[in-house]
Amino acid sequence: MPLSRSLSMSSLSGVLPAWEEDELPVEDLLLFEVAWEVTNKVGGIYTVIQTKAKITTDEWGESYYMMGPYFEHNFKTQVEVCEPPKAAIRKAMDALIHNGCQVGEWKHMVFFGRWLIEGSPYVILFDIGSAAWNLDRWKGDLWETCNIGLPYHDREANDSLILGSLIAWFFKELTDHLGEKPNVISHFHEWQAGPGLILSRSRKLPMATVFTTHATLLGRYLCAGNADFYNNLDKFNIDKEAGERQIYHRYCLERAAVHCAHVFTTVSQITAVEANHILHRKPDVVTPNGLNVKKFSAMHEFQNLHSTNKARIQEFVRGHFYGYLDFNLDKTLFFFIAGRYEFSNKGADIFLESLSRLNYLLRVHRNDMTVVVFFIMPAKTNNFNVESLRGQAVRKQLWDTAHSVKEKFGKKLYDALLKGQIPDMNSILDRDDFTIMKRAIYATQRHSLPPVTTHNMLDDSTDPILSNVRRIGLFNSRNDRVKIIFHPEFLSSTSPLLPMDYEDFVRGCNLGVFPSYYEPWGYTPGECTVMGIPSVTTNLSGFGCFIEEHISDPAAYGIYIVDRRFHSPEESCNQLTQFMFSFCQQSRRQRIIQRNRTERLSDLLDWRFLGRFYIHARRLALSRAFPDKFKIDPIASLKTEGFRYPRPSSVPPSPSASLHSTPHHSDVEDDDDDEPYDEEEEAEKDRLNIKTPFVLGAVPAGKKKQPGESGN
Repeated sequence: MPLSRSLSMSSLSGVLPAWEEDELPVEDLLLFEVAWEVTNKVGGIYTVIQTKAKITTDEWGESYYMMGPYFEHNFKTQVEVCEPPKAAIRKAMDALIHNGCQVGEWKHMVFFGRWLIEGSPYVILFDIGSAAWNLDRWKGDLWETCNIGLPYHDREANDSLILGSLIAWFFKELTDHLGEKPNVISHFHEWQAGPGLILSRSRKLPMATVFTTHATLLGRYLCAGNADFYNNLDKFNIDKEAGERQIYHRYCLERAAVHCAHVFTTVSQITAVEANHILHRKPDVVTPNGLNVKKFSAMHEFQNLHSTNKARIQEFVRGHFYGYLDFNLDKTLFFFIAGRYEFSNKGADIFLESLSRLNYLLRVHRNDMTVVVFFIMPAKTNNFNVESLRGQAVRKQLWDTAHSVKEKFGKKLYDALLKGQIPDMNSILDRDDFTIMKRAIYATQRHSLPPVTTHNMLDDSTDPILSNVRRIGLFNSRNDRVKIIFHPEFLSSTSPLLPMDYEDFVRGCNLGVFPSYYEPWGYTPGECTVMGIPSVTTNLSGFGCFIEEHISDPAAYGIYIVDRRFHSPEESCNQLTQFMFSFCQQSRRQRIIQRNRTERLSDLLDWRFLGRFYIHARRLALSRAFPDKFKIDPIASLKTEGFRYPRPSSVPPSPSASLHSTPHHSDVEDDDDDEPYDEEEEAEKDRLNIKTPFVLGAVPAGKKKQPGESGN
């Protein structure tokens, strides 16, 4: 069946596309998804498999299973124990349990249940500890199979081998019990799941396999070492670089898994280019990462959430900057960067330099806007610092004082009005009231600047963010128009300092800034988009490349893309500075319009749309593993239909539609109130524009394909 006819366009409401002919017989198939992060949150892969679970479960029902390592705490808090719905799976599990996988006393090493997330998928979890006594034997099997040796001191690699050996053993028992029907598809994520794929293929198990790399091992190491990675992809001596970093055995596992799989996929075009050079295989399919998008019935609902959560952030800022709160919070914008503490890879270096330049521009142009920037990156700390806690205590004390005086004032005013009198404003507050208020004011005096960090850092002198803050001199002084708050912990609603969950915090901010140098996908700007919050990303992130491909004018929709691939660091820094300065020039109305447009892009990132790329990968794997049963026309071009947003027809949301060489400033805050803008009319045009077809991997008109760039 030609694949070009197999994917039919779904409506914007987003049901998965149906196969026009030869419907995929789900009842005759079993789908297994293997990842180290099943029920085990470590990084971004957890978000991928967790958010994708519902759409996959809806499609596959009781034929879909996730597999990963067993951790007792995670299992007890996230998994509901139940019996497998299929007898063959129960028999395969029993075979592992009854054939030597116990130590001393009888101990189960394979567990089954429902993961308590949206979709409630079945999970099969393997206890690595109870099977660790087989490690030496399984190392020998791996060496005999593919000449890859694992050092004893690399626990993560050894654990991945134990997990892979158990999974390959499980698949052997399962396929023996199943016979020829149903057929098995197994999808492996990242190098930790690679040994299971390698061993399964070396034993010629009858199943279709897919391997997805979310980021190459060596790529992450090289970028963290400040190598000019993308301009030297074809020049690296891969074996030498991996050996020098003592990850050669891990690299071999990753590369072997890539070449063993029937279908190899990556999460973005930029990672496809990287994988082609480092892993020496061109990806068959690019499978972008999506999110579960929850739409609001009315446009104003997410705008109300923004206002509510912004007020909560303002309360924190009032306490943090007590004594130095000489800026107008109604004219204050909240920017943030969040993620793993990879200073260069996440772009924190270029962000700090750009903030220094933004501070200069705002001061030179006498802009009355203030920018408070949050760095949400976990680092080593020993507790909240005293000054941060004192600030929130002072704020609460001031609030209590104002509230008590207000109650007293209100009662006297009420009594006077009941008597038909206009109260004497000089006598309505007595001397004690003024004394209380004066004491409250004196309590706000402080002899030091507001702290840059909210916690006591263990490596204060060598911390990259704090070292660069000292270099650029942004110490939250009165003259600075850019203020910095480094919160070196992930956010939590139970925090005594900033009691907000991450999602609520994002909704309350005005702009997310993620100028990453190495970001195979990048969930943070995607999460901003579905919440209607504008963001900055780069053309070196998978998300940025995806947006560039599908949106004609990303900035008009609140997604600013910094060019870090073809520009020098200095040029990229200037571009980021210009983006942020232009954003500061927007009026309140322009920001509201832009948030409306940003939120409309959420359909583009919905798994109900992006799940079709996974469908294609599975079909391709079936056609290669079982060519007699499943056919795909290899000559047909790989086309599907999807979104293509043009530039909005109405006025641009930003005062600088084109970048000026010299930044300009509008002195009037709301000088654009007469600009024509019809939200419903513009939204309806977008709903029509999404039906324009595009080709997977196609190069937009006017752009040249870069050397080594994947065509899929």
